[in-house]
Amino acid sequence: MRIAMWSGPRNLSTAMMYSFGNRPDFAVVDEPFYAAYLTETGRNHPMREDILASQSRDAYAVAQSMIGPVPENKLHYYQKHMTQHMLPNVPVDWLREVKNVFLLRHPARVVASFAAKYEGLTLKDIGFTQQSDLFGKVLAQGGNPVVIDSHDIRKDPEKMLRLLCSSLDLEWDDAMLHWPAGGHASDGVWAAHWYENVHRSTGFAGPEGDLPDLDAFEQGLVEQAMPHYERLQSFKLG
Repeated sequence: MRIAMWSGPRNLSTAMMYSFGNRPDFAVVDEPFYAAYLTETGRNHPMREDILASQSRDAYAVAQSMIGPVPENKLHYYQKHMTQHMLPNVPVDWLREVKNVFLLRHPARVVASFAAKYEGLTLKDIGFTQQSDLFGKVLAQGGNPVVIDSHDIRKDPEKMLRLLCSSLDLEWDDAMLHWPAGGHASDGVWAAHWYENVHRSTGFAGPEGDLPDLDAFEQGLVEQAMPHYERLQSFKLG
């Protein structure tokens, strides 16, 4: 089984990769289209040159590798993808050959978290419009995408992960609830900048509190993202 997990940044995406990566039957990959995205857009993200040197910049080659041999001869393959990396030039035919899961987080939480780490934030950077577009493409291909909200996972990890496994016809494994501190061997090179908190974790963080306070600009981004978030919310598990 190949699982393509689609989220925007500052979601629960790294913890989810660690969750699946702690299963002995899964190989994982961390944001494989990142270098191709930076090459095409010219964006000056933190650690840009290191990222470009660490991955293929050819989006077609990356797409083919997603449906090629599973690394390490594992039975299953978990792919952590950022929706904003899926530019118009990136192939999408391969989505027919994977199980597509869409991981949500409230836009206010995403904007607050990302703005603390990155200047010049735009709607394109937070991935909600791209997530909604990809969801539509999977439906148009005849796919049956799964939607899950990170808020629900943090509230009750075992319940939601069991639901997710059931929806994917995947056997449950208790190993998904915990992982060793310090990161995963498959972490992207950008982990040094972005993954400090999750590297200290050994399991999912507890339930989230109230929505954060935002300034007027940040609130404007949230208002633009909300229709896309709410569209997918109507399909979520639980």
